[in-house]
Amino acid sequence: MSAATLTGADGRRRCWWPGDDETYLAYHDAEWGRPVTDDNRLFEKLCLEGFQSGLSWLTILRKRANFRAAFGGFDIATVSAFGTGDIERLVGDAGIVRHRGKIVSAIKNAGRATEVIDEFGTLAAYLWSWEPAVSEPPPSGKDSLPATTPESAALAKDLKRRGWSFVGPTTVYAFMQSMGLVNDHLEGCFARPACEAERAALTRP
Repeated sequence: MSAATLTGADGRRRCWWPGDDETYLAYHDAEWGRPVTDDNRLFEKLCLEGFQSGLSWLTILRKRANFRAAFGGFDIATVSAFGTGDIERLVGDAGIVRHRGKIVSAIKNAGRATEVIDEFGTLAAYLWSWEPAVSEPPPSGKDSLPATTPESAALAKDLKRRGWSFVGPTTVYAFMQSMGLVNDHLEGCFARPACEAERAALTRP
């Protein structure tokens, strides 16, 4: 049993990092590590990971509904068509992170996502092609989860080559963890077997 898993008030043993915040617990239990192949959800997560840079993920998670409303549900075609007026609208939106550079990046990345879809058929097909060959259980210590991996570094490099921004290796690995390209729930966490089962049953795009 990992020393970095904790038993919550509900009696479930889970990874230590959500603490006792209800929003974070729900995210850990039902989303983080579950494999996702929907293009718009994958694009959303890449965008939100970019916005998270320098902030806590919980801050972004609490604003996620506002981000979705502001960015048209992160529909790739919709965001790629955003113009100057949309940038100013977003910069003035107190419900999101009003960082002009990150806002412009998200819009430009939507255009790059469209190019990836044209080449690979779906954004999912491209992103899942970078899934590690083996998903080993992560080490058990609180500070032992990797911040980057060779696969995240390679994907980040390729995304940058394609013109994406705010997609460094750390950002990309956080994306891979959350979207189920790896299963980094700790041994002893109740969600680890469920995520592994979903990954095993997944038809890769």
